[in-house]
Amino acid sequence: SFQLSARGHWSTWPAFASRQTVLRNHKPCCAPEERQSSNKQALLTIPKPRYLEQLESYLRKELQSLDLTKKNTQELKLQPYREIFEFFIDNFKTYKPLLSAIKNEYEVTLAHQKKTIRTLEPLKAMVTTVSEECTRQILALQEKEKDEINMLKQEKQHLLKFIDNMKEEKNSLQTQVEHLRTSVAEEYARYLNEYGARKLLLAKLNDMHNERLDMTRHQVQDVKGEDVVKLTLALKIARQDLTKAQVKLNTMIADYGDVVPRRDFESLEKKYSDLLHETKTLQKDFDQLHKEYETLLEIHRETVEERDNFCAELQRVQRNCTPRPNWAKCSEVIPGGADRWGCLAEGKTSDQLVDVLLEEIGTGALKEINVFPGWGKGDKVPVYLRHEGEVKNKKLTKKDVVNILKDIWNEKIALEQQMGKRSSLPEFFLGYLQKKYGDAAAMEWSYTLYENMRLCRSNHVLSSFYDMLTGKVGEEQYHGQNQLISNLQKELAARDSSNSGSLTSKQFRQEADSFPLKRKESIQELVDASRYKLDSTEDLIDYISLFKEDEEGNAGPFVAKLRNQYVREKQEYLRQLKNKLGALTEVNADDLKTAFRAIDPDIDDQTLDTYLGLAYQVRREQPDQEVVPVETALERLLAGDAGRVGPSPREGSTTGFEGE
Repeated sequence: SFQLSARGHWSTWPAFASRQTVLRNHKPCCAPEERQSSNKQALLTIPKPRYLEQLESYLRKELQSLDLTKKNTQELKLQPYREIFEFFIDNFKTYKPLLSAIKNEYEVTLAHQKKTIRTLEPLKAMVTTVSEECTRQILALQEKEKDEINMLKQEKQHLLKFIDNMKEEKNSLQTQVEHLRTSVAEEYARYLNEYGARKLLLAKLNDMHNERLDMTRHQVQDVKGEDVVKLTLALKIARQDLTKAQVKLNTMIADYGDVVPRRDFESLEKKYSDLLHETKTLQKDFDQLHKEYETLLEIHRETVEERDNFCAELQRVQRNCTPRPNWAKCSEVIPGGADRWGCLAEGKTSDQLVDVLLEEIGTGALKEINVFPGWGKGDKVPVYLRHEGEVKNKKLTKKDVVNILKDIWNEKIALEQQMGKRSSLPEFFLGYLQKKYGDAAAMEWSYTLYENMRLCRSNHVLSSFYDMLTGKVGEEQYHGQNQLISNLQKELAARDSSNSGSLTSKQFRQEADSFPLKRKESIQELVDASRYKLDSTEDLIDYISLFKEDEEGNAGPFVAKLRNQYVREKQEYLRQLKNKLGALTEVNADDLKTAFRAIDPDIDDQTLDTYLGLAYQVRREQPDQEVVPVETALERLLAGDAGRVGPSPREGSTTGFEGE
């Protein structure tokens, strides 16, 4: 209410302020408008103190000199006010302690608030970061669930359409029911009218018949003049006799309706006895012929086995008697010299060495070719070779080709597991190359891979992929062999309780003997193949190394022997099936089922249906009506994964591995 002047004494400006403060606490004696106008006039008439004007002038100058573009603008503006407040405290000597305490408390509060703000700034940044992360997660979840929501919407639309179709079908059926009800009602009314008309007609006929009888009776009475009472009594007696005769006739029909004459019975009994005797004689002859047939069939099988053994022995003798070429000369022309030729020729026959030599010559010539001629775009050209003009040769090594084909298999198996169904290998092969190398370069890679697979027949990865790509062999055979090798590897690892990676020959044979579908000769071949690097004195077999492959995908002798036995056992199984079908040139589903069950009694229905699907190449609603040539069915089964499920019925004791 009061100000100090420049000399340090109290100023009464504005003089009315104290009175105004007092009047606010009491009931006004005049109108508010009058008081407001009087206050304004008093302010205009009383001048400000000099010290107040000096402080205001100093404050304006300081505020104008500040740079308000900086970040701490508020702190800079606070500094002039702080200085004015200090000048004010220094001039009020009496109130200086109180005002200083107030100022200090404000300063402490401001410092505390600044410290709190600095403490909360990292939390603000962290809250911002967490908010952004949550936002990203929400967007990711929305994007992830978008496909599912779209799929559910599509399913909803499909179900709504299905419901509409069902409603339309229901309305149609209701219309048909109403129409049928109307038709039935009309027929019922027609038959009811006809029934009434028939009853009336019968009544009329009875009346006419009675009238005719009456007329006849009257005529007889008139002609003969007999007594009516006598005639009536005679008629009554005749009717009684007729009734008795009718009852007796009905009784005889009921009692003797199923009876035949004795003469016919004796004749039929004699004929039955003759037929029964003839049937027994024929049954005995049939049993005798069946036994002779089984004996001849067994003799034929043994003869065929002896013939096969003699043929094999003859081929072996002819091979031993024929002068063998000096294969060591090939090391002089094969890249890599004698060491590489030694690795290529190890454990191979002359026929296999010829294939290896042709493969080396072909791959060497392939590296000299810069372009391949295109096959064209006809329908008979495989989809992965449809191209016009020349195609560049990528000149890949065998290792590169093996790695690419293995990657294709891995991608295809992963896709089929995800989709739950098999895809076409040629189309997937082309799609993989287009996805990885682009549409422009896909044909270059396709032609290069195809030519390498066509020439390298000694490499299992390349040859098996080529056979399946060209349709000679089904993919089931590839997966079946891999499953067989994987199962055997797991069983050997389970037998190795110490996890040393090695098994003794006794443990290896015991594991082999635990499978029922291998013969003893096959078991021994596998045991010998597992010991091909061991001396006669060594007993531990490193079973892990048996399944390893080199950089070109070539497996060891053990895995090669396992695959050869897989193919050989399938061929033996189908040879037995062909022998069981006999001289048939065409076979239907029932005959094929019977033949399978005869050579493999343990086969289950699901496996049998799978084999029939391979033989007929269709999903059939009425398989009994399907007929295919026997050779065609056997070729399809050979290309697929058809093998024995249980032991052969003619083999009393077999031991060994599972073939499938």
